[in-house]
Amino acid sequence: MNKQTITVDDTALEAVDLVKRFGGGETAVTAVAGVSLGFSRGEFVAVMGPSGSGKSTLMNLLAGLDTPTSGRVLVEGTDLAGLDDRRLTRLRRERIGFVFQAFNLLPALTAEQNILLPLKLSGRTPDRAFFDEIVGSLRIRDRLGHRPSEMSGGQQQRVAIARALLTGPAVVFADEPTGALDVSTGHELLGRLREAGTRLGQTIVMVTHDPVAATYADRVLLLSDGALHGTLERPTTDEVLAAMARTEA
Repeated sequence: MNKQTITVDDTALEAVDLVKRFGGGETAVTAVAGVSLGFSRGEFVAVMGPSGSGKSTLMNLLAGLDTPTSGRVLVEGTDLAGLDDRRLTRLRRERIGFVFQAFNLLPALTAEQNILLPLKLSGRTPDRAFFDEIVGSLRIRDRLGHRPSEMSGGQQQRVAIARALLTGPAVVFADEPTGALDVSTGHELLGRLREAGTRLGQTIVMVTHDPVAATYADRVLLLSDGALHGTLERPTTDEVLAAMARTEA
């Protein structure tokens, strides 16, 4: 089992001996098998692995969307297991952001209204200077008055990223964020996501099957059968492809 040692002050997210089993007895399936990881502030991490390797389950556990069978998840030192439903919901709303493949924008709202919606729902007043910085870095200032149907897929995903970043989360989880985009648009968007995350000091955890997308990350985690089978630091596309071939062998 591989572990990363990160100073507590620099740690945004941590998994300790994380296990997730589905079912019981002889039919039990272990989706995550004793994973321990640390994610530092401002780091961009890609999670890769073959189908059924546990990528999505691991992300759901780290994001507090699912409960582990054993082990712990800590967001900025807060153990999710110690939170009741109300406090867990609040932590997810305020300290965790989400970017989905399908964008998940409300069609009746403009881009600006979609971006501001999480703050409105939590009763928080937006920091307009921070808002301007995010929409400027993502180059969507001229699309703020447009509804989703009036924007391209890449523009919609930039709006979704802005929405995730604006709440100032410790961690942003991106689930196949370029899956619905063409190659050129997807890679430009990853560059913007990386730039924005680095500038704002927000940790990004991205699940992807795209080896080129993975090269935008500082670190690539390779999963197989629910366990961590390797880590790549700032790899090339060829290095990712070779590592994935070994994982799938």
